[in-house]
Amino acid sequence: MDQKQTLKQRLPFPYNQDLSQVLRKVDRRTLFSKSRIANDPVTAAYLAAAMRLIERHFGPGAERSPVDPSDENSVERPLLGFLSQRAVAAEVSRNPDPFPRVGSVPTLRSTWRSHSDFIADLLRFGLWSQYHPARWESDKTAAAIEQLIDGAEPDFAQSIHELSYRNLMIFVARPRFRLRLVAVAAAEGDEVIREALGELYHEALVSWRAVFVEVLRNRGLQLRPGVQPDDFVNMLAAVAEGTAVHALSAPSPLVIDHERRRTLLGTAALALIHGCLERVDEADGSSLEQAVHAKVYGKLPPEEEAQAS
Repeated sequence: MDQKQTLKQRLPFPYNQDLSQVLRKVDRRTLFSKSRIANDPVTAAYLAAAMRLIERHFGPGAERSPVDPSDENSVERPLLGFLSQRAVAAEVSRNPDPFPRVGSVPTLRSTWRSHSDFIADLLRFGLWSQYHPARWESDKTAAAIEQLIDGAEPDFAQSIHELSYRNLMIFVARPRFRLRLVAVAAAEGDEVIREALGELYHEALVSWRAVFVEVLRNRGLQLRPGVQPDDFVNMLAAVAEGTAVHALSAPSPLVIDHERRRTLLGTAALALIHGCLERVDEADGSSLEQAVHAKVYGKLPPEEEAQAS
């Protein structure tokens, strides 16, 4: 046990974290045994092998095999077929130190009762560290979030641009987001995968909602009437994911400008902040719809004007 704990601690992030709340489909009866197998380095070895297969097939730098050697565009377009139990077990032998390198289909099946259970836990693991602010892999990104909460940054708008750039690069430069896109396409009719995706969305939004509420409180800001914190975080998440899809499918400096470290996501985030937030000490009580009406027509809607007078 001590050797396994030592090996667990030597594993790279996020494999060295407590995965007992992430891997929920491991085939054990008691909470203790579930926690033990979830944090076993052998379990991490299978996860690492599967994540490497995902990167190999989805990118960045994905490998594409032509079906017709005479046509370079006739590539295989797999979904999740490459994550078969046999393929994952074989990939374990290619694990880097300090991961275990001995894998087999029986061992994999002894950890997860079904292959869909393994895929569901793989999705949870693959996306878990991407979304939780407390588990960001960049110390600079974590520090930027803390500065936004504490009000210690020199320029709020520039900090939003920088944080948006870092966040978008995490989407684009890692295979996890691509995995989720494919999982979304494959989720119809697969309740296990759909449930895992739903949990991930919920947990991610809860984490970012807490950050958002802290920023509002410390900055003396509030949302306009009719807009809830969950609404704002959901809108921002939708913009982030849409921008990431755009960046992957049609890269352009208009979407990600690496030289200036500016992104379409940062611009959209600032627009949301400007439109949905107001200072507590300067609030006029207008809803988002009323504020837009006043901006377009130069005055409030007639019924609101009558109430104001």
